[in-house]
Amino acid sequence: MHNGGVPEEIEREERLRVSAAAACRHLAAWWELNARDLPWRFGRTTPWGVMVSEVMSQQTQMSRVAPYWESWMAVWPDAAALAEASTAEVITAWGRLGYPRRALRLQECARVVAEEYANELPHTYEELVALPGVGDYTASAVLSFAFGERVAVIDTNIRRVLSRVFLGVESRGGAASRAERELAERVLPEEMPERDASGSSVIWNQAVMELGATVCTAKAPQCGDCPLRDECAFLAAGLPGLGERRTRPRQRFQGTDRQVRGVILNALRQAAAQAVHGVVGGRLETGAPGAVPRSQIQQMWPDHEQQDDCIASMDKDGLLDMLPDGSLRLP
Repeated sequence: MHNGGVPEEIEREERLRVSAAAACRHLAAWWELNARDLPWRFGRTTPWGVMVSEVMSQQTQMSRVAPYWESWMAVWPDAAALAEASTAEVITAWGRLGYPRRALRLQECARVVAEEYANELPHTYEELVALPGVGDYTASAVLSFAFGERVAVIDTNIRRVLSRVFLGVESRGGAASRAERELAERVLPEEMPERDASGSSVIWNQAVMELGATVCTAKAPQCGDCPLRDECAFLAAGLPGLGERRTRPRQRFQGTDRQVRGVILNALRQAAAQAVHGVVGGRLETGAPGAVPRSQIQQMWPDHEQQDDCIASMDKDGLLDMLPDGSLRLP
């Protein structure tokens, strides 16, 4: 029996170190051949462009984000440009990315960056998380992907991969636990001058996230194609509890307030689009956005009480304006 259990802990840590080093090598080689060619990757955009991509990608698949990101950046290439846009333009350009409050928070963030940081995204975690709409994940992702800082990035895909490979158990969702955060820190590659780029924490973060999105998926992992199959404790254990999720059921969409808000917002976008006169100098120029009569709005949803509650919440969130005659329009 080992004294105080310390030798066992040292042995476990050494096994983890060796496994993580092997995983880093294999994953870097996989990333070089299999990384999706998304427009904000491989140094082709600014730190602000990375910020926009991360906000758009929250709760939305990256492949869906790409065309919206390209259109958005063509019109508003930096924070100062977005800060000057009208709310109606911003909500309309957000399209069907979902959760449109993200668009408004992104514009609030742009105003702070333009006014307080001379249109340059700040470089520290503390400054980034203080920006409107920026939380731990987004701040960490920007530090890693835009500035090359050694920081653990933790999202659902990364947590699933790390939990499976190194712990041999399923990640069940919910908020990241302390143990998951500690694991992400422990396996993050050290930045050493003599290493080539394949050993960097930036590639590691991107590659683990990519693997979780495309190969090590929640319900149907493609273990035969996985570059970490030889290191994966979850595969070795027979995939115990594959696909288990936290006990809270997924909310249905049909009939929810989210659906009602989407129906209303889509009508307001269409009305605003009809008021667009054209594009001048790369920026949308609009007349007064078209208003939708309340009678027309009421025909869109049978439960008028639910609809009124949703309109009130959208007004509170700054997603629409209620005019004196009861009609609605984008701000």
